[in-house]
Amino acid sequence: MSDSKPTPSAGTEPEAICEKRGAAGVITLNRPKALNAVTLGMVRLIRAALEEWAHDPAVTRVVIIGAGERAFSAGGDIRQLYDLGKAGRQAEALTFWREEYVLNCLIDAYAKPYVALIDGIVMGGGVGVSLHGSHRVAGERYLFAMPEVGIGFFPDVGATYALPRLPGESGTWLALTGARVKAADALALGLATHTAASASFPTILDDLVAGEPVDAVLTRHAKSPGEAPAMANFAEINRCFLGLSVGEILERLDGAAAAGSSFAEDAAAVIRSKSPTSLSVALEQMRRGKAMSFAEAMRAEFRIVSRMVDTPDFYEGVRAAVIDKDQSPNWSPAALAQVSPEMVARYFAPLEEELKIPEALS
Repeated sequence: MSDSKPTPSAGTEPEAICEKRGAAGVITLNRPKALNAVTLGMVRLIRAALEEWAHDPAVTRVVIIGAGERAFSAGGDIRQLYDLGKAGRQAEALTFWREEYVLNCLIDAYAKPYVALIDGIVMGGGVGVSLHGSHRVAGERYLFAMPEVGIGFFPDVGATYALPRLPGESGTWLALTGARVKAADALALGLATHTAASASFPTILDDLVAGEPVDAVLTRHAKSPGEAPAMANFAEINRCFLGLSVGEILERLDGAAAAGSSFAEDAAAVIRSKSPTSLSVALEQMRRGKAMSFAEAMRAEFRIVSRMVDTPDFYEGVRAAVIDKDQSPNWSPAALAQVSPEMVARYFAPLEEELKIPEALS
């Protein structure tokens, strides 16, 4: 890692810029044209920096930011992973998830303050490199979602651990609907620890680089995001998303919709558009994850992804959303009733080659 911003070579810049600045190790996700989608190269650069800074007394905190104004990080590089799988190169795709999940563990266990300054979109892989840190600051453009069930995938990068620990059944709601959450709701739910004006982010970074106490800096720049709209539906979320099956949750939502709830009507319609397999797996994650340690949750996610790369829904979901963009996936199985508990349980079964997490992180 360098002490100053690297000089681009041959007209290219690194996908993640990791530099020591004053008291801080600063990570910049540097693929703004791709909405800072996370790649294997980024994962490796970030992990190397974090491991070095963990033992560097000059670095007293880590700050991670996203280049550009549209996104902190809109997720993993799904198109690349799709292409690898379609080419029969699932093992290469799994290398990405294997290393990404270990990075998530490293961030969760990091001993120094880890401050994510999040403005714009934060989804999927972007959640993995921000949510598990000690401090998460949401700017005015903050927009969180875990929309994976809509592409035949599942909420990963530690969602198995984090979402079940959100208040009430809000994590289940987020997992099954892919609902988008802005800064006010993020603060209310605990997805963010602080909110601040987007314009103050450069000053916050400067103050952290200068070595000022992290909590004092974030408190000084805190700005109320106003009312949290999703909280108006919190009681209904807790009633409807308590079910032990996706079918039961839909029945509860349909009942609330019949009683006049537009929130429940909209949520039920959204869920019915998602992959039945992904929905069933995601709900099982929410139920099992409550009792798992972070490392156990990441091992479970690697078990799931190792199976999903060999099933049709992921490829069909990415095709419909990213390749052809017709938004009309043909799920297989097509109905929730065709997804048995035994089928879901197989996604969580042990692997011959489990995710290897360093002992210090587990």
